[in-house]
Amino acid sequence: MTISMISFVEVDGWRSGIRFSSAHMIKGHEKCGKLHGHTYAIHARVYGEKDKDGFIVDFSMIKSALRKIADQLDHKVLIPEKNTSFDEGEKEIKISINEKHYVIPKEDCFLLPIESVTVENLAEYVLDELIDRLSLPKNIKKLEIGVDEGFGQGAKIIRSIG
Repeated sequence: MTISMISFVEVDGWRSGIRFSSAHMIKGHEKCGKLHGHTYAIHARVYGEKDKDGFIVDFSMIKSALRKIADQLDHKVLIPEKNTSFDEGEKEIKISINEKHYVIPKEDCFLLPIESVTVENLAEYVLDELIDRLSLPKNIKKLEIGVDEGFGQGAKIIRSIG
């Protein structure tokens, strides 16, 4: 009988400085429907089998890609492209949500291909972006991404690879 062992490496976004501060609102939510912000942290676990040198994956590769994703979202108003009424002009974006209307400079916005800006959806967005940005070695079996919207509250998503 052959026993396969899977290990993981972990990146803690709070301790590694993989954070971003952004504003958002959630359509139809009484409290979170108001424009507000958080300081988010992105975490990762990469599951796989160790290679011949004893590594699952190079930490620096994962951290670099996560920092680039965080940098794109940092100090932006996060706007979901799906399920939100907005008009994208040359220099501004007009948003209508929860019977309120906002006009925000375009350079201060980041459009996300998601339904709403929840940590669950942000975690999935970050996971998709990470997979698109990296050429993962074949020994990687699963990726787990967590996004916190403050200490002690967040969401995680796990995807099998290959």
